[in-house]
Amino acid sequence: MRLQGWVSGSLSRSLAALSGRKHVCGFGRCAAETMAEEAKKLAAYAAVDNHVQVRKEGGGSFFSARFFCNRLIFSHLLLFQARQLILQHGLTLSDLDRHPELDVAIDGADEVDADLTLIKGGGGCLTQEKIVAGCAKHFVVIADFRKDSKALGQQWKKGVPIEVIPMAYVPISRTIAKRFGGEANLRMAVSKAGPVVTDNSNFILDWKFECAQKWKEVNTAIKMIPGVVETGLFVGMAERAYFGMEDGSVQVRDPPVN
Repeated sequence: MRLQGWVSGSLSRSLAALSGRKHVCGFGRCAAETMAEEAKKLAAYAAVDNHVQVRKEGGGSFFSARFFCNRLIFSHLLLFQARQLILQHGLTLSDLDRHPELDVAIDGADEVDADLTLIKGGGGCLTQEKIVAGCAKHFVVIADFRKDSKALGQQWKKGVPIEVIPMAYVPISRTIAKRFGGEANLRMAVSKAGPVVTDNSNFILDWKFECAQKWKEVNTAIKMIPGVVETGLFVGMAERAYFGMEDGSVQVRDPPVN
């Protein structure tokens, strides 16, 4: 599947990996992070090559976006550097007001299970990311080898992010723990005092679940709790996942056929 047309956005918050900047770390954890970044880059290249063609405004010709494109997100979500890189390459900055339907959205994930159910929101942007994914005709996931799991919770240990209205975070936390087990803790900020505040001025609970769940049912039930804005569970949304592996290969996964 290769789509032609306008792409309303580009790049990810992991822009450094795709713009050619590498960390010289030596050994240990930093070296592992560099390997994972390179693996994710390979997954991004494969996804973009197979799903995206970008047209320069006024040019009429198509070119591959693989050398800088990691995931498709809108301009109001982008870092300043990402916006500048988009402009340098002649892409059109847009938003959902002007382009409410997208051809394709490519995004990362914190974890992907065998059914292509995702946990997203480790960076705190789960609601806006889910809105963009929901507006796309095709939603494709890219990840490195660390994010590949048979079941959610095997690799990602920080829980399912849940965006909530600030005044309701305590009753929501108690309700989730009572109904589904585990614990839902308020995410605290690192660089400032107090909790993390999302772009929508809400709080985030990280639900550390105890066992496997029926994720579609759980996702619906949590969203029905008063005060819940959105969950980081992406169920039945992704149509393909690309995993960059340690050996330099890229593995592709499609949802199971029921």
